[in-house]
Amino acid sequence: MNNRNLKQYIGITATRVITIISILFLITFLVFIFSKGWKVISFSFLFESPREGMTKGGIFPAIIGTLYLTMLSITFAFPIGVLCAVYLSEYAKPKWLINIIRMAINTLAGVPSIVFGLFGLAVFVGMFKFGVSVLSGALTLGVLILPIIINASEEAIKTVPNDFREAAYSLGATKRQTIMKVVLPTAMPSILTGAIISVGRAAGETAPILFTAATFYTRKLPQSLSDEVMALPYHIYALMTEGTHPDAQIPIAYGTAIVLLLLVLSINAVAIIVRYRIRRQRKW
Repeated sequence: MNNRNLKQYIGITATRVITIISILFLITFLVFIFSKGWKVISFSFLFESPREGMTKGGIFPAIIGTLYLTMLSITFAFPIGVLCAVYLSEYAKPKWLINIIRMAINTLAGVPSIVFGLFGLAVFVGMFKFGVSVLSGALTLGVLILPIIINASEEAIKTVPNDFREAAYSLGATKRQTIMKVVLPTAMPSILTGAIISVGRAAGETAPILFTAATFYTRKLPQSLSDEVMALPYHIYALMTEGTHPDAQIPIAYGTAIVLLLLVLSINAVAIIVRYRIRRQRKW
């Protein structure tokens, strides 16, 4: 075996070992969580409100609160993120300005989520007087996932061949018409894939809603955007750190973790399926 083949063999072997270790860690993690929480999973656990100090009942308000927060956050972040990606890909000049904007976006993507929570507390809860509410939490989560949507949308737009643009221009289309009728429809499946992934990120965040939206306990569903809500991530945190009956509440926390994991994994699975179908349908 020559030196080149030896290096290739070592690289492939190392990659396989790392992949196997990662899979083993994932399996161990899932087995641990499911072994602790599967006994509390039932129809009533999913569709009832908590009762008796959250020692019995279900997590239905937390599920609904999580769905409210994630759907409103993507509603806020998606159009802004796509428009920003269009500007960076099609309009932004000069190059130094583009580099500064991209550096700012990448920096924003690396900011710890607790900082977004403090930002939401200062701006949406305090400055804008929205209070601790669904609206404040959704806007905070929207800011959190905005860099993900921008980066995914920009990469999707870049994959659209320039031949498509030139063909549209040759037919007399303006730049705006080309973007609206050709570029965005072509890139939209990949943009939606990035948006779905960002929804999974928003659903699993605790810190941003800790100061802006979540409440420790309520039996009521949110009636308006100004209401506080329960949410699955914060519900787990509250049961594990502030619960007064740990023997009853810790299994509920693990059961809630199972529901949250299944929710996030389902969202990511949808993204994978969408990406796979997109790749099969592409003809260029």
